[in-house]
Amino acid sequence: MKRAVFFLPCLLFAQDFSQRGFLETTAVLYPQTTANDASHAVGEGQFRYEAFYKAAPNLRFAGGIDLRGDTHNETERAFGLSWWDRERQRPAFAVRRFSATYTRGKLTIEAGKQFIRWGKADILNPTDRFAPRDFVNVVDNDFLGITAARVSYGTQANTIELVFSPRLTPSRIPLLNQRWAALPAGIPIGELAPDFPGGTQFGGRWNHIGGVAEYSLSFYNGYDHLPLFRAVPEPASLGLERFYPQMRMYGGDAAVPFAVLTVKAEAAYFTSGTPQADQYLLWVLQLERQAGEWSFTGGYAGQAITAHGTAASFSPERGFTRALVARAGYIIDVNRSVAFETVIRQNGRGIYVKPEYTQAVGQHWRITAGFALIRGASSDFLGQYRRNSHGILGLRYSF
Repeated sequence: MKRAVFFLPCLLFAQDFSQRGFLETTAVLYPQTTANDASHAVGEGQFRYEAFYKAAPNLRFAGGIDLRGDTHNETERAFGLSWWDRERQRPAFAVRRFSATYTRGKLTIEAGKQFIRWGKADILNPTDRFAPRDFVNVVDNDFLGITAARVSYGTQANTIELVFSPRLTPSRIPLLNQRWAALPAGIPIGELAPDFPGGTQFGGRWNHIGGVAEYSLSFYNGYDHLPLFRAVPEPASLGLERFYPQMRMYGGDAAVPFAVLTVKAEAAYFTSGTPQADQYLLWVLQLERQAGEWSFTGGYAGQAITAHGTAASFSPERGFTRALVARAGYIIDVNRSVAFETVIRQNGRGIYVKPEYTQAVGQHWRITAGFALIRGASSDFLGQYRRNSHGILGLRYSF
């Protein structure tokens, strides 16, 4: 009897605790060199661990860490714990997420480092303002968590979500001494310390699920997580300083299912009190269909600039607009699948194509092989990376 009493707390803890993670190694192979990068291969390793604990019926905790390294100095060699993700290189050891969630009836509150995703489209999300990314490799990127408090209140039909973030988490951009930084030839360029804003970000979103369609309206006020650049002349080079303009966003999205396919639309208008920043509209019209083991997504991403700023910018989300975007996937069997994605600029001056094959081996192992083909004119956002076509071979162990 005593033994049963001793094991009962352990059993209850096990029922309320879950964990997952993976260890992954990836080889990225580049057939061509670039003006600022003579390498042909990059090896990467990443370990991710996530844990979830339900402390009470209405209180849950979630945490996760990333440990990573590579052969190309994309990751810091110094070992330190990163929370804010403001490092120039990827941190060797970072808190991916750490948050607490409280629920009571229709109310949900989450506070801490977390992932916040807005919008309904898949090929581009103009309204997704609380979602910075790691763009060290521009076309193979991942989301970064932000520190925020999020409050949601709603029913099955209507939900209101409010978000407050005390400090900007910027997107990570390509390193200037490597191939994904497309710099003008013949000009020595050095990077200055970034000028991060000190203010807060906040926003709100109302989502409605109706009998015919689902749609939402959203608002954001804060800063762009993608930078503008100031040029500062120096004795032997040109210095570049990153700064992050004030941004206000008004957006909306909708999804309408039909018998044959689902139509999705999303649009956002961006204004700024920073004179160097553009003011513009981003929008997406998307069609998607599931047919047996096939899935298809395709549409058009557009942009309209209403006022031009004066500063140079780095914005992959705008760089992938004015383009046809498509994705397709096919599940061969329980262990094998193939996927294909492409971006084709409407003027034909830039194209990105990526086929990928995935093979599961047993319960824990997965092999991924693919190739990214990039072509176009040097004046096009995609075309400037035309020497960065690359092959990918990855091996992942999940637990």
